[in-house]
Amino acid sequence: MASQMIGFVGVGRMGGPMAGRLLDAGHTLTVFDTSAEAIAPLKARGATVAGSAEDVASSAEIVMMSLPTPPIVQAVSLGDKGILRGSKVRTLIDLSTTGPSVAKIVGAAAGERKVAWVDSPVSGGVSGATKGTLAVMVSGPRATFDEIEPLLKVFGKTFFVGEKPGLAQIAKLANNLLAAAALVLSSEAMAMGVKAGLDAKVLIDIINAGSGRNSATQDKFPKAILPGTFDFGFATGLSYKDVRLCIDEAEAMGVPMVAGAAVRQMLAVTQARFGANSDFTCIAKVLEEWAGVEIRG
Repeated sequence: MASQMIGFVGVGRMGGPMAGRLLDAGHTLTVFDTSAEAIAPLKARGATVAGSAEDVASSAEIVMMSLPTPPIVQAVSLGDKGILRGSKVRTLIDLSTTGPSVAKIVGAAAGERKVAWVDSPVSGGVSGATKGTLAVMVSGPRATFDEIEPLLKVFGKTFFVGEKPGLAQIAKLANNLLAAAALVLSSEAMAMGVKAGLDAKVLIDIINAGSGRNSATQDKFPKAILPGTFDFGFATGLSYKDVRLCIDEAEAMGVPMVAGAAVRQMLAVTQARFGANSDFTCIAKVLEEWAGVEIRG
């Protein structure tokens, strides 16, 4: 793959490792983030630091963004000093989880400016971003996808889901709802088992050897809950945002989400108790407090 100049806006927990992988692959980067701390490692590796998102988009034809919330994505894309005010950008790739509504708004604005819009949320967490093992969901013009797929493969495995704006966001929201649901139900089951007298580690091993195994019992519990570190790497506030977006979109489409609504409520409780910046594995802490047990092992 030939070296390219890439613009990257938002180089935090997920964007930073992804931008780093582009540097590893030999590409030249111009980056912008409101956090000097986030930019520092990339600057040290030779990335050019821009003064605004607009400046990034005036230096590169391909611009990627990885931002935390839909309003921030919309503001950074469309606002003053925003990406779509840049003079050079021709393709805008959004790696954030925004939900389809914002994807459609920004996609329409990009189209008016003759900028190809690619919706490309990713799944796999900070670890996946660092290792290049993310699931990269993509919707947008097929011809544009064919051009940029070599870049996206730097991040992990690509899945082209269609040309309709926001379609990749639906796939991402479905995935994140299931990830949160697995954590909620696994926490309830583990709290019950431990309160009854089962060893937490033994119970996790049983579940992972049986039909109940899931992403929470295989990853979150061994890495962040049984050790009591609660540091898996995904914020409660972001998980709550994703699940809210999912439920809202489903209800707007006429798809009832009865169990999904319960997952949303558990995330609301977790955020109220431990804060938006807590790790979403703190869902298990809520169950520990309610059940009067500690799930350790």
